[in-house]
Amino acid sequence: MTIPPSLHITYLGHSTLLIVTPGGKRILVDPWINSNPACPTKYRDISAIGTLDAILVTHMHSDHAGDIRSAVVANPNAEVFAIFEAAMYIGTLGATAIQPMNIGGSVRSLGCEFTMTHAEHSSSYSPATENDSPMVYGGDPAGFVVRLEDGFTIYISGDTGLFGDMALIRELYRPGIAVLPIGDRFTMGPLQAAHAIKLLGVKHVLPVHHSTFNLLSGNPKQLIEQLAELGLDDVAVHALEPGETLG
Repeated sequence: MTIPPSLHITYLGHSTLLIVTPGGKRILVDPWINSNPACPTKYRDISAIGTLDAILVTHMHSDHAGDIRSAVVANPNAEVFAIFEAAMYIGTLGATAIQPMNIGGSVRSLGCEFTMTHAEHSSSYSPATENDSPMVYGGDPAGFVVRLEDGFTIYISGDTGLFGDMALIRELYRPGIAVLPIGDRFTMGPLQAAHAIKLLGVKHVLPVHHSTFNLLSGNPKQLIEQLAELGLDDVAVHALEPGETLG
C-alpha cells in the first residue's frame, strides 16, 4: 500500500505530529512543543502550527500532553479526542468540543473515523506547575487508528510495549502506516518495534519517541537492522528529522 500524496505528516519532535489529511483537516497528535527540546524553534509557539481541526491525546504524560492547555486555548473549537478521564480534564482547560472515548470505541467526525486502541503504558499528569505537585491518574493510555477521508488508515500506537493484539489491529483496520515508539526504556525499543511491524503487516513506519533524551537509546538505524533480521527489508522506515514532512 502506498501513502497517498495528498496526506502530509510533519514530525515536530519526540511524539508530536501535525497531520494534514487528504480532505485538508489539520490534526495535532500529542501536543508537546514549548518545552520539547526536539521541537524546531519555529514551531514552539502554538500559533506557528496554524488552526487545528482536531487534537489527539494518547495519554497525559507531560512529554505528550505538556502543551494541551495552550493548544486548546489557541483552538477552542478543535475536537479533542482522548480517553474519558483525560477528556474531562481537558474540557476544564477551555476545550469546547471534547470527544471522550474509551478502548475499542470509534467516533466518526471531520470526514474521518477515529478508533481508540489498547496501549501498554501508564498515564498521569500534574494539575499544578509546582515541581512537588502530586501526580493524578490520567485514565488509561491509548492508541488511535485514524481512517482518513480516502480510506487510507494511520495507526498511532502511542507509548506502548509490544502486545499480541496488534495482529487484530492488522486484521480489523489494515493500517497503511504505523507511528511507533522505538526509544526503549519507557516504550518499545527497536526489537519489539520490529516485531510490532511484523504483527501489523505495515509497509510504512514512522518511528517516534527516540533521540530526545540520552535515556532513550533506541534509534531508527537499529530498527532497520532488526527488520532485516526478520526478513522485512521491504518495510520503508520514514526516519524524519524534527520539522520534516512525509508526503
